[in-house]
Formats: sequence, C-alpha cells, structure tokens
Amino acid sequence: MPTLPAALLKQLTAAPGFDEPAFVAVHAAAQPPVSVRLHPKKSTDEIAAHLPITAPVLWAKHGRYLSERPVFSLDPLWHAGAYYVQEASSMAIELAWQHVPQLLPIKVLDLCAAPGGKSTHLLSLMKPEDVLVTNEVISSRVNILLENITRWGNANVLVTNNDPKDFGQLDGLFDVLLIDAPCSGSGLFRRDPEAIQEWSEDNVALCWQRQQRIIADAWNALSPGGIFIYTTCSFSPDEDETVVDWVHQQFDVESLAVAIPESSGIVTSLSEATQHPCYRFYPNLVKGEGFFMAVFRKKSAAEAATLSGAKQKAYRTIKVAQPPSDIARWVKEEADVQWYMHKEVWYAMPTNTFDTFAQLQNILKVRKAGVCVGEMMHQQLQPDHALAMSDCINGNIRRIELSLTEALKFLRKEAIDVEAEKGWHLVCFQQVPLGWIKHLGNRCNNYYPKEWRLRM
Repeated sequence: MPTLPAALLKQLTAAPGFDEPAFVAVHAAAQPPVSVRLHPKKSTDEIAAHLPITAPVLWAKHGRYLSERPVFSLDPLWHAGAYYVQEASSMAIELAWQHVPQLLPIKVLDLCAAPGGKSTHLLSLMKPEDVLVTNEVISSRVNILLENITRWGNANVLVTNNDPKDFGQLDGLFDVLLIDAPCSGSGLFRRDPEAIQEWSEDNVALCWQRQQRIIADAWNALSPGGIFIYTTCSFSPDEDETVVDWVHQQFDVESLAVAIPESSGIVTSLSEATQHPCYRFYPNLVKGEGFFMAVFRKKSAAEAATLSGAKQKAYRTIKVAQPPSDIARWVKEEADVQWYMHKEVWYAMPTNTFDTFAQLQNILKVRKAGVCVGEMMHQQLQPDHALAMSDCINGNIRRIELSLTEALKFLRKEAIDVEAEKGWHLVCFQQVPLGWIKHLGNRCNNYYPKEWRLRM
C-alpha cells in the first residue's frame, strides 16, 4: 500500500482516539473485513447459513461479518436482494435511529444516496407506512441506485435525480434527513489504496465547502423537530467536527448523543466550538473502515420557505385508475396500495408513498415511484422484474424452485428447461424470487432484465 499522506497524519494528531503507529500499521498490514447486511424479510436462518458468517456487527441488527469474500456475483441470493454487501462502519446510521419517532408515519430523505447501501438500510429500519425519498445528484450513478433499490424490494420508496438545492423548495416535508456527504475519502484507504494518491489538503478544502453548501441547500426540507444525520468516510476534522460546528452556527439545532455498544471501539469526539458529540471509526479500533457520524435535531422553523402551490397541482398529471381484477391479482389483497398508469404500464404504491409522489413529481425528477407491476401486452399483463423483487407481490403467484446451476443460467439470461404449466411463473432460489419466466409449452422465455444479466 502507498504511504499514508503526512499532511493527513498531521491533521489527526489532536483528534480523539487517534493512535498514529496503530493507524499506520493497520493500513499497512490488515486486510479489510468483509461484511453484509441481511434483508430482514427475504433472509432466513437457512440463507444466513449459506454465507461464511463469523460474527454480528455490534451496531447493526442485521449486519454480519464474513470469514472471507465470496464471489458475490455468483450467488443468486445476492442478485435476489437477500443481503447487501456493505462496509460495517457505514451501518452505524442505525445507532441514530433511537432518536427517530416510531409511532407516526415519517418521511425520510437520503440526499446523496448512490449506490444505495444506506437507503436499503433505512428501508429495513422504517415501517411500511413510512416513505423514503432516495436521491442521487449525479445522473451516471442513478442506475446503480435504481438497481439496488429494486432488488431490495420495498414499495414505499421514491428514487429521484436532483441537485440538493431543488429540495429547498420542500418546506419541512421530511422528518429525517441523511446526508452521507461527498468527501475526500481517507476513511476508505484500505479498501481503495489508489485514493491515497488522490488525497490532498486542497481536496479536503473543496470537500468541506461542498458539504456546507449541500447542507444549506437542503436544510429547509427538514421539518422543525426533525432529525439530521451527517456522515462522511473521511478522517479530516475539517470535513467532520468543523462542519458540525458550522451547522450550529448557521441553524438552530440541538446536539444528540447516541448509545454506543460496549467493546465496539467507536470513539466519541466533541466538536471544538460547540462540544457536539461526534463518532469516529478508526480501522485499528473497530472492525470496519474509517467513518464519521453526528446527529442533530432541528429546533427552529425560522428558515422555512413556501412550497409554491405545487402540492395542489400535482394530482392532475397522474393517471389514477383501478386495474381490472386480472392485473390486481398480482399484488397482495391486503396491500393498501394506490394504482396508477403511465404509458400503459401499471404501478402500485402504498397510499402514503403515493401522496408524497403526487406532491413531489412536479418539483423533482422522479426516476422510480413505488413498484412497477407490469405492462399490458396483447390484452394481458407482462409482469415487471420489480414486481418479482417487491414485498407486495401476491403469495399465490405460481413459483418454480431452481437449482444453483439453473439459477445461474437464468441470471445469465440463458434458456432454462423446466416442467411447468403454460403461462407466467416466478422462479426462485432457496425460495427467494429471482424473476420471471413464461412457459410456452415447448420452451420457456427468460424475462430477466438484459441490462442486469450475469456476464461471468
């Protein structure tokens, strides 16, 4: 590994918990730990046993460490969304959830979301009646966010592609705001040694200025009393505690502390000016990479703007309709969903999610809303892959269990030979859905998305 930047080590000299010899040694010698986060609904004990799990992640209920790094792309359960490969330290946002209201439905905004690890984590923490808006400003990164959100399968989510300033129009709409801010990336040096060559003090300065701008642009979207979670994967105090103090200087906020698990190795740091409790993850102390987190409560509505009447206009552009019974049967009967159509494609989403969609779709560039159920083709529904992945699919849909060999052929979008009645079938691996086939009598058509197909 290249030598760690001397300027970074100098910046950290006074940082709480920093031990330079141990810090340098762990970057030189240790292999980064491998961790995953299990899907709370798709994963079972049998599925967990399928992975080389060694221990739980202390700060995440469904986080698990692995003894080695499998070839995840050759595991059908990864493609099915039964787990997400995520660095353990970044699962720490779960610690902040103790401050989030649990009784009433809430709206959550993940502002800088791609590739989607924290968004899928939020969805696992949220109630079905809650709503997540997950946003990525960089258009080239939206597709990976869409793919991971679709795999995770929740219906109560909207994916947007907007600049943070666009959210400033939304007057106090969100109860929780997560900003995993773009940063200089020093916390990921073990995982990405090339980042060491890209690190510089100038880049740190550019990052903390960008971080402040992102927070200021989106601040009005957080409701008074709402929870703000700020994270980075940087060790630099200028991007961490200094930004925390800046938030106190700019806005009326309350400091929030979180309960740290014993023996976790997480270091509590107090920001210099306001003594705000912050949390540092050093790879020589925790079983994970570098990470930083601080949690706030917004106190004042003084910065609030207005919503410019968009809420009243939004419903007019959505083609709301009740589908015929042969389409509605694909979704759970007990599901409280609102149906709508767009270009002959049917979508379903929970009522609260639909209300948020109606409010936002004239303001934001919405790339995904709820679950795409399917498209009418030749007088019948062609089910969409998103429905196969979703938590609202009807349990009575015909299913076919595939072997590992058959599942990998399906994921490569190759023809598979199974005996079944004519028509649509949901193919599964270890009872977790993978996607759709249509049996034509003499052969099966594979409807796995071609842009997702396995190329190994």
